[in-house]
Amino acid sequence: MSEKQKKSAEDLRSARWFAPDDLRSFGHRSRLMQMGLDPEDWTGRPVIGILNTWSELNPCHAHFRERSGDVKKGVLQAGGFPVELPAISVDESFTKPTSMLYRNLLAMETEELIRSHPLDGVVLMGGCDKTTPGLVMGAISAGVPMIYLPAGPMLRGNYAGKILGSGSDAWKYWDERRAGNISDEEWVGVEGGIARSYGHCMTMGTASTMTAIAEAMGLCLPGASSIPAPDAGHIRMSTQCGRRIVDMVWEDLTPEKIVTPASVRNSAVVAMATGCSTNAVVHLLAMARRASIKLDLDDLDALGRTTPLIANIRPSGKGDYLMEDFFYAGGLRALMAELGDKLDTSVTTVTGKTLGETLEGATVYNDDVIRPLSNPVYHEGSLAVLRGNLCPDGAVIKPAACDERFRNHQGPALVFDSYPEMKKAVDDENLDITPDHVMVLRNAGPLGGPGFPEWGMLPIPKALIKQGHRDMLRISDARMSGTSYGACVLHVAPESYIGGPLALLKTGDIVKLDLDNRRLDMLVDEGELERRRAAWQKPEDRYQRGYGWMFGKHVTQANEGCDFDFLSPDFGKTAGEPDIF
Repeated sequence: MSEKQKKSAEDLRSARWFAPDDLRSFGHRSRLMQMGLDPEDWTGRPVIGILNTWSELNPCHAHFRERSGDVKKGVLQAGGFPVELPAISVDESFTKPTSMLYRNLLAMETEELIRSHPLDGVVLMGGCDKTTPGLVMGAISAGVPMIYLPAGPMLRGNYAGKILGSGSDAWKYWDERRAGNISDEEWVGVEGGIARSYGHCMTMGTASTMTAIAEAMGLCLPGASSIPAPDAGHIRMSTQCGRRIVDMVWEDLTPEKIVTPASVRNSAVVAMATGCSTNAVVHLLAMARRASIKLDLDDLDALGRTTPLIANIRPSGKGDYLMEDFFYAGGLRALMAELGDKLDTSVTTVTGKTLGETLEGATVYNDDVIRPLSNPVYHEGSLAVLRGNLCPDGAVIKPAACDERFRNHQGPALVFDSYPEMKKAVDDENLDITPDHVMVLRNAGPLGGPGFPEWGMLPIPKALIKQGHRDMLRISDARMSGTSYGACVLHVAPESYIGGPLALLKTGDIVKLDLDNRRLDMLVDEGELERRRAAWQKPEDRYQRGYGWMFGKHVTQANEGCDFDFLSPDFGKTAGEPDIF
């Protein structure tokens, strides 16, 4: 039992279910005995919920069946009573039209699972892109002690002696296949070699970004987010999570004591320094709002201007390094130590210690993978926020991952209203397009997608690939995979589907990107824009019933985190503890 114990057994939340000597607790206890348990299994012990997002359609979490057992072992060792509860997996690989449509569903499920069951603390098992923010958002709202267990990155890919990075190399090799440079046999070899183990993407995509953010926010054990999924250290870390959450319950170490303005700022700084996914923006905004912490796009852009990119990992990195190399180089603890006074190290973490205490002894073992501040991969952070008459509420771009010549670019727009329309055009070898054109895909935002799909990495037209071009300026109100790269402006807000300025853009209009001044504009006379605005007609709603209908009625725009408006703390009081009769 922890030396910092603040609670007694009578104070446990679960005591309301099990302790009173009446008919209601008789029913609860008898049903546990129905499952072969003895009163000694739960009496006076914290009940620890293990929220497991395992699924046979989620390769990122394929090992979670075993890891849940490792967590249970740790809970039992520390004197707790472990119970496993399944939660929706929202896998990135197979969920259509996009797993983002269901992030908020996972957040709701997490909150309600915790609130409605006799849980004193929870271990959140996630890792695939939307599982981290979904689980954390729901647990923040529920308010019981929680610790996040990251799935860990898969091993680096390999084919024909070449290192492959998930997502990033898929895009690269697909372009080469479209150009006719890769045979069927080679393509199948890449398919089989790019993902060689369980675990999430081993590039610094959204999965690695979000688990790093969770650790930097203080929600993981030190170094947990860097451990590769197949590494034996991942098993030990899982057991340690089980042991630690029991002590967190006795210490009453709740999320509100960990998720603070300072820890959220730390997580944003770390995101920038790692070369994070653009998706970090929408998830960080949502996570902060759940904790009633003010964070907006301008805050993130300001941090991006002053935080150099020091993790030399694909897709923003300049070499072949992947998350496995990052782990060997010292992992996230080493990177955070390298950031020094850019972080507030006085914040509390799930260990009960300060961030500074958890970073003691952290060492960089390869200073090309984790660069010193004096030799960054890129002089600014991973993300930049744009404003202008195309995106008055903001848009995001990843400057370090795009060709330098597109930082300040002007060219005619080529506009597509749907993905099938765009796909047909880019496969046309006779498409009338130049490298100076600006490809635009609209109707792909939170409502237009629907669900804000990862369509923003628009394929380079085959006509340009044949000429040797591999990048061009692309704009969309969609998201893109964090494993993607290129001159892509994303999350344009307000989205075109609700009449945002992107809906008024026409093919041939001149678009201007001025990254240095954070501007994105269409060079169209305001009078002409007013005429177009008057002629615009709202599309029919995507959903007429069900969860999709609820999503459409209540989701906020990209610049607000795409959470449901009714889940914001300022919408109303929490339901509180459930009645038990």
